[in-house]
Amino acid sequence: MSVDRLPSPAHLPAVRELAAPDGRRPHLPVLCGPGVYPAQRDTWLLADVLRGELLDSPVAPRRVLELCSGAGALSLVAAGFPGTDVTAVDCSRRALACAWVNARRLGRRLRVRRGDLTAPVVGNRYDLVVANPPYVPTPDDDLPSRGVMRAFDGGRTGRIVLDRVCDEVPDVLAPGGRLLLVHSGINDVDETLRRLRSRGLDAEVAARCEHPFGPVFTARAAMLEERGLIEPGQRTEELVVVRARRPVVSAVQGRDVA
Repeated sequence: MSVDRLPSPAHLPAVRELAAPDGRRPHLPVLCGPGVYPAQRDTWLLADVLRGELLDSPVAPRRVLELCSGAGALSLVAAGFPGTDVTAVDCSRRALACAWVNARRLGRRLRVRRGDLTAPVVGNRYDLVVANPPYVPTPDDDLPSRGVMRAFDGGRTGRIVLDRVCDEVPDVLAPGGRLLLVHSGINDVDETLRRLRSRGLDAEVAARCEHPFGPVFTARAAMLEERGLIEPGQRTEELVVVRARRPVVSAVQGRDVA
């Protein structure tokens, strides 16, 4: 599916974002259909950081890319800011259809592109990339090719798609561009930081949030205990947002500058 930027019809009502989201309450009412990842606490925690980045960004237009977009929750948050040019990418036709419908409902403008991570946008550069990839550990490394579990399952360590995001995103970041990436503390945050730094990005933890297991983690708790990924009886996880920035190269001095 390839849909150009949507119009923002004047007759569509504005939707008020909830004040001070804390990872439990949504920013926006986002509809999703069967087989589509429903925006949850990890999405809204990442949305908190995304809003802060956009509020702090002094220059417009700001080119924003959402990978693994699902129903487009993060794209819709970004599209609510003046001067943003937003693209949502997902491998699911159903997810992109939901993102398109949500954009129409909320009167916000975005593009949707179907494909595998950065493949549909190769050659483009973005000021801000946001991603909530599948990161739940699974019994093996065979990832589903369809259905809602495609949005959750991340292989034995939960890092199959996560590592690909770390490896691919630097190639689509503009100088000074930033990546915002959310995943569970179970997935080894230090490895994410190491991998991003190895690609030349400045990486740090931007936000943390402890919360109870959702249904998928709860169903796999025994497996996670057996592997030593969680403590016996542990039923909470830490969500972590990582921020990574591509340095700006000074043409005059030939060095990276902040």
